[in-house]
Amino acid sequence: MAKILLEMKNIVKTFPGVKALDNVNLQVEEGEIHALVGENGAGKSTLMNVLSGVYPYGSYEGDIVYNGEVCKFAKIKDSEEKGIVIIHQELALIPYMSIGENLFLGNERGKSAAIDWTETYGQADQYLKTVGLKESSRTLIKDIGVGKQQLVEIAKALAKNAKLLILDEPTASLNETDSQALLELLLKFKSEGMTCIIISHKLNEVAYVADKITVIRDGSTIETMVKGVDEFSEDRIIRGMVGREIADRFPKRPGVKIGDVNLEVKNWTVHHPLYTERKVVDNVSIQVHKGEVVGISGLMGAGRTELAMSIFGKSYGTNISGTLIINGKEVKLKNIRDAIDHKIAYVTEDRKGNGLILSNPIKTNTTLANMDAVSHHTVIDKDKEYEVAEDYRGKLKTKCPTVEQNVGNLSGGNQQKVLLAKWMFTEPDVLILDEPTRGIDVGAKYEIYCIINELAAAGKSVIMISSELPEVLGMSDRIYVMNEGRIVGELSQEEASQEVIMSCILKSSKGE
Repeated sequence: MAKILLEMKNIVKTFPGVKALDNVNLQVEEGEIHALVGENGAGKSTLMNVLSGVYPYGSYEGDIVYNGEVCKFAKIKDSEEKGIVIIHQELALIPYMSIGENLFLGNERGKSAAIDWTETYGQADQYLKTVGLKESSRTLIKDIGVGKQQLVEIAKALAKNAKLLILDEPTASLNETDSQALLELLLKFKSEGMTCIIISHKLNEVAYVADKITVIRDGSTIETMVKGVDEFSEDRIIRGMVGREIADRFPKRPGVKIGDVNLEVKNWTVHHPLYTERKVVDNVSIQVHKGEVVGISGLMGAGRTELAMSIFGKSYGTNISGTLIINGKEVKLKNIRDAIDHKIAYVTEDRKGNGLILSNPIKTNTTLANMDAVSHHTVIDKDKEYEVAEDYRGKLKTKCPTVEQNVGNLSGGNQQKVLLAKWMFTEPDVLILDEPTRGIDVGAKYEIYCIINELAAAGKSVIMISSELPEVLGMSDRIYVMNEGRIVGELSQEEASQEVIMSCILKSSKGE
């Protein structure tokens, strides 16, 4: 019988106004990959923060038994010394430091307060080789993509002699190729005896890689499924997560009425803000009708976000050229304020970095993009602000004790709803959604899909950028495929499929 490496017994964690964990129990065997799944706000990340010492002993109830020893971690360093290393969804890397410097940050190589750079970079190169990253350890973090940064985080964990590796949404920002490579790496580590706990909303990946799946719902342990004993289908996992069947992952939009062209972009070209000779968007032309959901698909780095942000008041890029037509009239949007005034909204893919002010309450974030509507002579009407936030809280079914709560204390799915509310309050005619369901659970995704359908049914034009092909296919009336800054395909709902989209990308990459 396999050895129990970790046991978390009757864990209770309370925050002001909410019990995040209610008698949670978890057992992890040595050498297995154990997945934690559940809706946003279920308590998965909270549980792992308790385990790793982010929430120190004394701030929760219950026991952590690791390797047969009761542990009382006061800080992250304590858990790391035992070989428990957590990699958070928001990567903790410093962009303007090298890979090698990041790898050993706080764990420096050398003696007598002097760093041995030869040893640092030499060991870093070995760890990069172990995780399959073909980059020099002297490369700056800012010069590598998100997929490679994720591998740097794993190499950093290995440098701390990780015995239990915890990964929180490790593939949320990765394309399918990078995601698959990461999963294969975890299976390799498992074959070498490492134990992993993985939190993920990508249920197909969980079913592929995990030996056991523990479902957490509303802060309580619901069940643990075992590969080879229990069914590992996505429908089965979803039933445990949400407590009910979800018959159709993508809600239907009955009686779709596509109207006139609302937004047209012609011959749009954008150059990189720093490397100004490089085109990131190359002669793109698209159009969106009223009542239409248009998907934009493509691999990471295809130029989708750059296109969206440059349309949204030139918030990205330099030397932008081309024509922008709204409701049949050519317009020139000099800045974000112009874009908002012309009824265009952009929901960023980076809700925590660029979309929301985490230290501010829900009510402030909700009205942030349209403060004139809750102000009189530049003085904010607090009652009106509260009323608006409460209204959107009800419309979007945002789970929170009060709109006075700071956004940083919400789950990812509820943060995403606040971000949507912020831009819906500007009453846009064109809504650009950049990865609108990244890092959120299947139940919250369904609710956001319903919101998108309601906006389209109200005659709004919706552009949806997504790296998840099933999502693009399930929600779009029409799909543009981008690669290397260009439009390489335009597909109707009927002719679109994963194979056709990937074929458009591969053919364009080969210059066909």
